[in-house]
Amino acid sequence: MDKISIKQWAEEDRPREKLLMKGVAALSDSELLAILIGSGNDKESAVELCKRILNKAGNDLNKLGRFSVDDFVANFRGIGYAKAISIVAALELGKRRRESESAQPKKIGSSKDAYDIFYPLFAGLNYEETWVLLLNRANVVVSMLQISKGGISGTVVDIRLVLREALWHYASGIVIGHNHPSGNCKPSPQDMLITKKLKEAAQLMDISLFDHLIVCEKSYYSFADEGEI
Repeated sequence: MDKISIKQWAEEDRPREKLLMKGVAALSDSELLAILIGSGNDKESAVELCKRILNKAGNDLNKLGRFSVDDFVANFRGIGYAKAISIVAALELGKRRRESESAQPKKIGSSKDAYDIFYPLFAGLNYEETWVLLLNRANVVVSMLQISKGGISGTVVDIRLVLREALWHYASGIVIGHNHPSGNCKPSPQDMLITKKLKEAAQLMDISLFDHLIVCEKSYYSFADEGEI
């Protein structure tokens, strides 16, 4: 059966025309991707190809964000380097937008407040990173910084670095967060040890460790909520 070109669709069903007529929010993820790549291959329209690409990522944009340029080129007929670069660049822009929004000063009143800041930093990563939020006496975030970047199975946290930054910013409180790319939010023995050592070291300097979050794709573990701090 011959492929039906997007040009043969009703005008209101074509991604570009649909965007102009109904607004960007009316488009599905596959239609938005189709606009980026412009055309499909000799068997699939751009939208059909993009549906297959999303299906390969479990229809999860965070997982799609882990695909490299070479992943797109090697696995999808009709996706060359130019199209793959366009997709990767667009996904990175989305990530940076989320990071920019999370960088605005916010007050931490619960683990969910901290999670909302951490999640955009970790979304789509296939390796571990550790970030720290530094809070003033009103529990408002005065600074946030990455303190480690590791491999798939772990990362090393330098407690001295965390406390140095806290003292430099005159922070009264700390919230630390790292991700588990595996999707299992259960803390490891190393996670438990780091939390204990950081809490004890911070107390000596009259700084409170309010929480330690382990962030996964669709959930998180809060040491404070679980009574571990």
